[in-house]
Order: sequence, then C-alpha cells, then structure tokens
Amino acid sequence: MKKNYFVQIVGMFFLCLANAQTNAQNGNWPAFAPFNYQGNGSVYRSANGSPAANYWQNKSDYVINATLDTIKNVLTANEVITYTNNSPDALNVLWLQMDQNTYLPTARSQYYTNRYRNQSTQGFQLASVQIEVNGKLLPAKYLINDTRMQIQLPEALKAKGDKINIHIQYHYQVPGEFGGRTDYVKTNYGKIFEIAQWYPRMCVYDDLEGWSTLPFLGSGEFYCDYGDYDYSITVPAGMIVAGSGELQNPDEVLTAQQRNRLAEAAKSNTTVWIRTLAEVQQQKPLQGTKTWHFKMMNTRDVAFGASKAYLWDAAKVNLPSGKKCMAMSVYPVESMGDSAWGRATEYLKKSIEYFSEKWFEYPYPVAINEAGIAGGMEYPGIVFDGITDKGKELYWVTAHEIGHNWFPMIVGSDERRYAWMDEGFNTFIDVYASDVFNNGEYAPKRDGEYAPGGGNPADEMVPYLSDPHAPVIMTRADGFPEKYRHPMVYFKPAYGLVLLREVILGHERFDAAFKYYIHQWAYKHPATFDFFNTIDNQAGEDLWWFWREWFFENKPLDQSIQKVEYTHQNPMNGIDVTLENLQPMVMPIPIEVTYANGTTMQLQLPVETWLQGNVHTIHLATNAPVKKVTIDPKNWLPDLNRTNNVYTIQ
Repeated sequence: MKKNYFVQIVGMFFLCLANAQTNAQNGNWPAFAPFNYQGNGSVYRSANGSPAANYWQNKSDYVINATLDTIKNVLTANEVITYTNNSPDALNVLWLQMDQNTYLPTARSQYYTNRYRNQSTQGFQLASVQIEVNGKLLPAKYLINDTRMQIQLPEALKAKGDKINIHIQYHYQVPGEFGGRTDYVKTNYGKIFEIAQWYPRMCVYDDLEGWSTLPFLGSGEFYCDYGDYDYSITVPAGMIVAGSGELQNPDEVLTAQQRNRLAEAAKSNTTVWIRTLAEVQQQKPLQGTKTWHFKMMNTRDVAFGASKAYLWDAAKVNLPSGKKCMAMSVYPVESMGDSAWGRATEYLKKSIEYFSEKWFEYPYPVAINEAGIAGGMEYPGIVFDGITDKGKELYWVTAHEIGHNWFPMIVGSDERRYAWMDEGFNTFIDVYASDVFNNGEYAPKRDGEYAPGGGNPADEMVPYLSDPHAPVIMTRADGFPEKYRHPMVYFKPAYGLVLLREVILGHERFDAAFKYYIHQWAYKHPATFDFFNTIDNQAGEDLWWFWREWFFENKPLDQSIQKVEYTHQNPMNGIDVTLENLQPMVMPIPIEVTYANGTTMQLQLPVETWLQGNVHTIHLATNAPVKKVTIDPKNWLPDLNRTNNVYTIQ
C-alpha cells in the first residue's frame, strides 16, 4: 500500500511539472506564482511592514576624546561606550566593529579587492580595553578577528535594559590617499584630514541576525546602533574642525568675528563667509592646541574633517516645522569659484529643504559639505565630496551624499548586507531633487548613478535584465563585481522605485506609502521585507510579482502589439487590440491611441492582463478612425524591443 501510494504521488508530481512547463510556454503564470519573502510578521515586526508593539533595538552611547597629530598623522583617543541591552536575550559576549583593521596587510579586504595590497597601516592599536563592573574598571577579556572584536563578559548582560560601560584607549595611523573613506591630503595651505570609521563601535544585535558581524571589506558599508555622541577633537591651534553634530564651545575655538558671521548666516538664505580667503592666506603660525567639542543626539555615527586650509561658508536652511538648521561648506582655496565650491552650500541647503519637505524633516542642527579626496562619502550631518568637483557634478554628488542622511542615517537599514536599501533608495530621491533644483538647472540627473551613459533610463536597464551573469539586487553588498555594482546597487533599485511611482502605483499612492515607511522606520532597523510589506499595505496592492521579478531576479520584458483591427471592420465600433508578452517579466501596459485627426486617448491596463496567459485581446471604444496604437508611449518600461510597441493602421 505504501509503495503504491508513493508511485501515485511521484506520478502526480511529474504530471504537475509537465503542465507547469506547458503553461509556462503559453502563459505568464510563473510571474504570479506564490512567493514568500520572509515577511509574514512576528512579535517584533508586523506583517503590515511596521515595527510591532514589542519591537526593540539596543542603544550605544559614546563619549570620545581624541587628539590628532598632524605631523605624524596619528589619531589617539579614549572612548567610553555605554551599551544598553534592550533585547529579550542575555548577552554573554559583545561584538564591536574595528573598521581601521581593514588597512592591515593581512585583512580580509586585501584578498577581496587588493585595494590596499601595497599600502597598509597597523589598524587600531589598543592600549587598554576595560569594562565597568560594580563601579570598578576591570581588564576585559577580548579577542580580535579582522575587523571585529569580541569582548567576553564575566557575567551576561541581562535582557530588557541592562547597561555596561566599555573603556577603550587606542591610536591608529591615518591612511593617506589610499584610505578611500578616511584619509589625509596636502593642499597649498595645509593638509586636509577626513576622519571616519575612527573609533571602535558596537555591532548591531537585532531580532533578524542576532549579532551582525559581517567583516568590513570596503564595498559593503555600515550597520550601526543609534545613540548619543559627545566627542572632542584636539588639534593644533589655527585648524578648523568640521564635525557631525553641533559645536558646543564656539567661544573657545572661534574668533569673535567668526561667531558673529555664524550668527548672520543663521538668518541668511544666501551664503555668508565664516572664514575668508584672506584669513586663510594671511594666517600666522599659532602655538598650542585647541579642543573642539561636539554633540550629536540619536545618531548612528559621527565623522569630521580638520584642516588649517579650510575656507568656510554657511547659510540658513528653512525646515517645514520652522526649526533652525544650518548648511555649511569647508573647502580649500583650490576649490573656490561659483562654478565650483562657491555654490556648495547652496546645493546643500536646497537639497535638505527639498528632502525635508518631500519625505521627512532633517533632524540635526547642522549639515556640512566637506571637500577632500574621499570623493563622495556620507556620514550623519557631514558629507565628504571631491575637491575637484564642479557644476552639475558637484550638485549631483552633494544631493546624493546628503540624501544618505535619510537612507540609511535616519532609516537605519543594514547597508553591509543590503546595499540597495542605502544606495538605491537614495539615488531614487535625488533623481527627483534634480528636477526641482533651481527650476531644473541640472535636470535630468544623468551622472552614471541613474542612467549610465546619459540615455533613457529604461533602455539603459535592458542589457542588465538580459545578462545571465548579472547578480540580483538582493545579493550581499560585497558580492557585486565592480562591473555590476553601480547598475545593480544604485540604478536598478532606484529605477524600480521610479516604475512603482510613475507606472505601477502612481504618485499619490506611492508617495504616501513611501513617506509612511520612512516615518515608521526612522531611527530603527528595517529589513527588506518590512519595506515590501509597507508598500503593499499602504498602497493597497499585492506586489509580490514585482518584488520577485525586480529584486530577486533579472528577467527581460518585451510587451508587443500583435495586431489592431476595427471591430466588425467599422471605425465607429471601436478597435480590438491583441497584445503579447514575449518575455518572462510582466508589467502593466500603458497605451496611447492616436486618432487620424491627431488627438490621443490614454489608458493603462493592469498587470493582471497577463494573469492567465501571455496573449490578450482587448476592445477599446473609439468612434473615429485611428492612426496608430502605442504601448508604453513615454518609454518608462525597460522593453527589450520597442519596434513592436507601435501598430499603425493602414
């Protein structure tokens, strides 16, 4: 009996498989097959895409005192991390990120990219690591593996609110131009230091992975807890420090004239000089040091630039709520000019105002655009852009990098694992920012992030959808070969959101859903399925067909018009349009009917047109002769063959 039952089941399986193959040839049912992207909800994350009532995340607060030796190019610091375990789990070990160790000769990143093969440092040099137990400092038992450090606790950190203080003293050699995201470079009036990933920081412990301990390889960026930062930077007198957050001691580090100019800039919609060309050129050597003290609350990171070569200007940012905020730029003499960094603060100010009005208000009192050789890198409240950037390139990189303050600085996704939730989202929002800046002065955005090569975005995407070697969007951040990193991490996810907004959902539904996602996950850690579920629920659409074909797969699209006929051969009876989907991807079908007199009729067929097959005939009511019928008349869709998108009636 068991044997016969087994034979029946196997036979039924192969019968179903044969039917599936037949249907796949005659219809598009695979595109609509059941699909689960791990988004069924839990006690921590609702199936509707929002944080659930029991959602939790841990908190990491930092007090850091650092000294920058600008002769030896060494940063020395001590930090105190206050770590709060809000999770439901007792933690017997703690994991920290040690990003400077990526410059070690033996680092994993050496074998991943060869980026630092012939140029390296010794990474973080630890003088001491201690934990506070009952008010006493005890040496911590720890081990370091590449860019991670594990601290083994003598007693587990209790669940739901227990805290621990970690004391670390360290120093490291600041990388030179090979640093990538953290570096120093010489200019005519002094070195510029761009200091990031500069302190040991906590790994995230969450309800998705437990400890997130992926090594820092370079392409995959960061995943950080939120917390409050209190940090001080001691530098030679005469240097300017531009740091994340708000300067706490302007009376100690700025001249009276600079403070007065800052007060003027705080009220000005036009850019005001804080440190002028003459002040840079005529500066005299000063003795001693000055300590710049900053604070930044509820943020996931801080970074800073430091130089005696900085020019400095600033202007007021107008936020929707009326709160105060300032945009500032610091850059060397070499970057001056209205065609270059002379407009950097304007670009920064306008970008923040647009993103704040459109999506979510910028939460911090200051935003800084810093000119160096990192060439486009973002941190909370400060971005590192290129010294040589000018015109539209400077505007585009400024809008893009400050846009990262929304993704992933405010909406705190795991960009080391899912790069598209960082670069893709941000590329999407700054495309539209370009459209509105100064009445479209630099629109449309075509800087290689949205449409490589400067052509139609849809046409630019077509080769990648058909490329059998192209990785899918959901690939781990460090897993993208350089050839595909930009197209699949920046371009494809951004273009996918454009399709949702312009074709699939429309502006009103998409904008409301996207804004809701940002507000629900501000200062939290959304997963990929949280985004998918939010859009589904807020827009009122089951978009699993789209999430699968766009984010989990690469498949081509070719929607075509097979024929157009007058119903009963009479123009007054309307037309019958036969459509065929020739490739696996499905999409809604925008249609334009052009009458013989030149007028047009617009409509859009839903994606369900393809639900039961890949050939469909629709009847359109017309009462006059028709000249032609066009599908996707605005060329929004990544159609493989546009020659079959138009049918002319003879």
